[in-house]
Amino acid sequence: MSKTVKRRMSSMSYSLNKIYQRFSTTKPSTSILSAITIALAIFLFGGGVYNLIVRPYPAVYYGGHFILIYPQVSEQFIADSLVATILYAFGTIGLIMIYQSTKYAYKPRQAYMMFIVGATLLLLAYASLELVMHIWKGV
Repeated sequence: MSKTVKRRMSSMSYSLNKIYQRFSTTKPSTSILSAITIALAIFLFGGGVYNLIVRPYPAVYYGGHFILIYPQVSEQFIADSLVATILYAFGTIGLIMIYQSTKYAYKPRQAYMMFIVGATLLLLAYASLELVMHIWKGV
């Protein structure tokens, strides 16, 4: 090998080693990791894997109107999973707001308002999910 090729190879390995060191010692933000974990959980709970594997219909036009919610528990439309994902997101946002309200002890009015909004979102999500399961799905 010529000297220029050896020099380029040695400098390239040094550059790759430097890049590897940078990536291996990087500490990601806990907020970003938490957001990714919560988004993944909501995706899984909402039926995202089912939608990717089975590829169900978005909705069905039957009897003169659209049916967005599949009437049985065994299967689902894409609209089912969108409704579930949105409701799980509301519940998660409500829990986060309730947690954040504890950080405003020096501002009781703001803490109370955040707690009320968070509890309302959480109860709305729970009641809506129960409504979907009992009335629309017939469980």
